Amino acid sequence: MPTAARPPVPPFTRETAIQKVRLAEDGWNSRTPEKVALAYSEDSRWRNRAEFVTGREAIVGFLSRKWARELDYRLIKELWAHEGRRIAVRFAYEWHDDSGQWYRSYGNENWEFDDEGLMRARHACINDLPIAESDRLYHWPLGRRPDDHPGLTDLGL
Repeated sequence: MPTAARPPVPPFTRETAIQKVRLAEDGWNSRTPEKVALAYSEDSRWRNRAEFVTGREAIVGFLSRKWARELDYRLIKELWAHEGRRIAVRFAYEWHDDSGQWYRSYGNENWEFDDEGLMRARHACINDLPIAESDRLYHWPLGRRPDDHPGLTDLGL
């Protein structure tokens, strides 16, 4: 059974790349592994920190473990660059562990898409910074970031 296309599709313009980045942010902020995995090709390959993941089933498992550990997760992504079927983003997300310690995780991702707009490769580099709860910048209700909430650049991140 063929997988449904996920517009916008390559080649990306600045406008469609920004749209793709926001759609990815919205998906990850849903914290629904099965939904998020549908944006990736069946054979998608990931490098996330020191973990290597291949295929949707493995992506669902990875995200399930991630969001069981990274509680109250809120993410902002921002376009860095794009060309053809590739997009580079920078991101920061806030979360806390089960002891209540808050973190801001910063990173960069390089994405490559197939002709249907499914991500076939994702390479992520991420660093975690412990923060005090009073230093948090993301206070919207869990789920999609409101359109009027500042992005990374506006927040000085």
